[in-house]
Amino acid sequence: MGWKAAEKLIRHWKILRGDNVMIIRGKDKGETGAIKRVIRSQNRVIVEGKNLVKKHIKGGEGHEGGIFTVEAPIHASNVQVLDPVTGKPCKVGTKYLEDGTKVRVARGIGASGSIIPRPEILKIRTTPRPTVACSVDTKYKIGMNQYKDRTFFTDRISWIEPVSAVNCRAGPKDTPVDLVMEKTYDAKSGKGMPDL
Repeated sequence: MGWKAAEKLIRHWKILRGDNVMIIRGKDKGETGAIKRVIRSQNRVIVEGKNLVKKHIKGGEGHEGGIFTVEAPIHASNVQVLDPVTGKPCKVGTKYLEDGTKVRVARGIGASGSIIPRPEILKIRTTPRPTVACSVDTKYKIGMNQYKDRTFFTDRISWIEPVSAVNCRAGPKDTPVDLVMEKTYDAKSGKGMPDL
């Protein structure tokens, strides 16, 4: 992608995966559907069951070839989010509620101004969480373990016991608050400065 194309990328996306949208231009103009996928690198979205095209796919070892009907991407400017109250296409704005949460609202002529809810599908992770994870402190111990022999780290991190990556397990944060908030460097006296 060249620099001119990168300049035209949408920086603040207001259309999310799972939103109900209406296609306002193209062969499927006036039809509604849900956003199946958002392709941010191309400013395009895929609407479920719309903008169908025929693809000629050559057969291979793992699959057989043929002519398949697939959903082609549509430019993000050719779709509009549906107002949850009126059911008509509208522009999307943002505002902050009294408790400080940021929400999307329906904007434009004839729009209700109601809150557009966040799609439920976004709560489902597309990639599963790792099964074996380390707590933040354990990762810190593993990372700093290699520096224990240096004089700079000896007095600062003498409380760190040797931890190997093999016995890394998920656990609560185990560093006391007093130790985290302890001031280890004083700019005026030079206390805590390493000998370089």
